[in-house]
Amino acid sequence: MRFSTASAILSLPLLAVADVPEYQAQFENYLGQAQSFLGKITDKIPHPNRHDPAAAAEAKAGPSNLDILTLNNWKDTLYGPVKPGSTTPEEWWVLITGGNKTCFGHCGRIEAAFNETAEKWAATPDAPHTALLNCENQPVLCNAWSAPVGAIWIFEILPEPAPVDIWTKRFNMTTVTSDDIVALREEGFKSSAKLHDGFFHPFNGPLAKNGLATPVGWILWAFNLLPSWAFMILVSIFSRTMMTNRLNQQMDGNRRPPAAGQAAPRR
Repeated sequence: MRFSTASAILSLPLLAVADVPEYQAQFENYLGQAQSFLGKITDKIPHPNRHDPAAAAEAKAGPSNLDILTLNNWKDTLYGPVKPGSTTPEEWWVLITGGNKTCFGHCGRIEAAFNETAEKWAATPDAPHTALLNCENQPVLCNAWSAPVGAIWIFEILPEPAPVDIWTKRFNMTTVTSDDIVALREEGFKSSAKLHDGFFHPFNGPLAKNGLATPVGWILWAFNLLPSWAFMILVSIFSRTMMTNRLNQQMDGNRRPPAAGQAAPRR
């Protein structure tokens, strides 16, 4: 049976009677139930930063030369090939993908097409760098970027602190092929992709500039864990608190004493 810190904290009130023989069996029963309950809750919470270093190393060393982005390595990875003083941006093509929960099982085709494209480009001089961001494994990072699954993000990166241009392109995930991705680059992606200049821009956006992108990503991830009924309860509590405070302020305003020299109102 697993024993967690949370279980120990919750069971502290029972420790006072744990040494009494007639209560010991009851104490052990309650402790077991608490551990079982907390274990079920913990198992249902998805890991916000899941990473398999062995699989990532295999993808990087394989024929596709593909990087796997995580909450901890994404910035270092993207800036890795950038040479100091360079005036030519390093081009990165990043596929935003996911699993059954984040992509409803529809990302398999576009991920296979992207892997095939990465393998083609790995053997081509001056080809862009390629990477994967899996929102199933990295929900905090995807929330921090507000990145939708099934899209390709194209980064043009110069040495810091130069701004970073990002172009985004969505594909039909049921029909996309490697040839579609290759054609996007050969025909000039800027003519059909969208320039990302939004609030959640990972480099140029106000959240990133103020160091708030990752905290916001954690907050959004936590809110996504809440069931709809719990969220509605929080909204209800917040709205009731606001209304109560407003009513109290209005009542306090009506009770203000009269100004100097002014007679108090008759009752």
